[in-house]
Amino acid sequence: MSSMRFLCQHCHQPLKSRQTLDTLSLVPGGPGATQEDGGNSKELAASQGAQASASSSPSEPNSSKSQERVKSFTLLGDCISVKTLDSIQKTCAYIFDALSDLEGVDHPLCEECTHCLLEQLDTQLASAQRDCQTYQRCLEFGGPRSGDESSTLEAQLQDLMAEEDRLVQELEHLGRSQAEVAAHLSSAQAKTAELVQQKKQHLKDFRASQWQQQELLDELSSLDNRLMYAQHQIRQLRTTDIFNATFEISEDGPVGVINSFRLGRLPRIPVGWNEINAAWGQAALLLLALSNAVGLQFQRYHLVACGSRSYLKSRIGEGEELPLASDGRQNVFLNNKFDRAMLAFLDCLQQFQQAARRGGLCVPYEVHTKEGFLGDPADPEGYCSVRTHLNTEEQWTTALRRMLSNLKFCMEWVSERYRPK
Repeated sequence: MSSMRFLCQHCHQPLKSRQTLDTLSLVPGGPGATQEDGGNSKELAASQGAQASASSSPSEPNSSKSQERVKSFTLLGDCISVKTLDSIQKTCAYIFDALSDLEGVDHPLCEECTHCLLEQLDTQLASAQRDCQTYQRCLEFGGPRSGDESSTLEAQLQDLMAEEDRLVQELEHLGRSQAEVAAHLSSAQAKTAELVQQKKQHLKDFRASQWQQQELLDELSSLDNRLMYAQHQIRQLRTTDIFNATFEISEDGPVGVINSFRLGRLPRIPVGWNEINAAWGQAALLLLALSNAVGLQFQRYHLVACGSRSYLKSRIGEGEELPLASDGRQNVFLNNKFDRAMLAFLDCLQQFQQAARRGGLCVPYEVHTKEGFLGDPADPEGYCSVRTHLNTEEQWTTALRRMLSNLKFCMEWVSERYRPK
């Protein structure tokens, strides 16, 4: 027969079995119990009940409860028993009840843990007994109440119930009010979020407007500066003579000069024909500008200013072109085109002088168009021709210098008469 070993279910210490357990098989009603072992099991339960009652308080309920716990104690382990049909049925029923929570299974405890458990149970039992005695005294001292007191209590109870109903209704009303307030709060929060978003958008638009305003102010300031500069330029232009600023006529000794181009040549002052042609172009441009300023249209010739390739085109006949340019080669014919072009230029100058003389123009030299002479009877040099044929370079250069002097007087007259107010 093998010995059984148990552990305490509270402190997990090994239990020391008594001598009587070695001869027992199972607790009555437990699994593996037989009819022959019934007497021994009852004796073991009785002895254990006596020990438990001796260790606990002398009160009867506590002793009976301890005896019941001992009687329901179950031993597990290797036991040698005779299995009968009745024991097998009881064992199956016990196992079924244990699995179905219909039967409580007590687990083995050591002696110290058992004493602690019994002390706790005794404390709980004493507390319950004190509560029971207190309730009993309350019932004894209270006694039966009279009808008036009962009716008063009933009325108070009805009032309290009515107050309870009112408070319940008020609570429901407060609940509905809370729900409404919560809905209003949610709506207000949504509106607040929308207003915050609108505020952010407005601030963004405001900053964009400020930036645009700053750009417009900068642009306006720039326009003001440009306007001031333009007004200053206008004031300067109003005080500036456009003809004197554009055309400068002077003399370089016996040779006339227009815009730094010499018009004429002498044996001791050889001037290139390219420079002379450019000077004729400047003179043609000046005369054309003067005629446009006074609104004069030449009758016999159309003056075309093209720099060193300027020419005059006849308005009569087939419109012959007379160039105001030469390469310096002598032409034996009297009516060469260069001389005819200079005579045509004098004809245009004479027309302008006649038109301006009515406005008070006075020129230093007289012009004779047919002969091509320019001069003053009081001048010791007399008249000089602008022809190159059968003429000296000194006479030709002097005539061109006098022609430029007349152009300069015409230019000053136009500048003084048609200057903007």
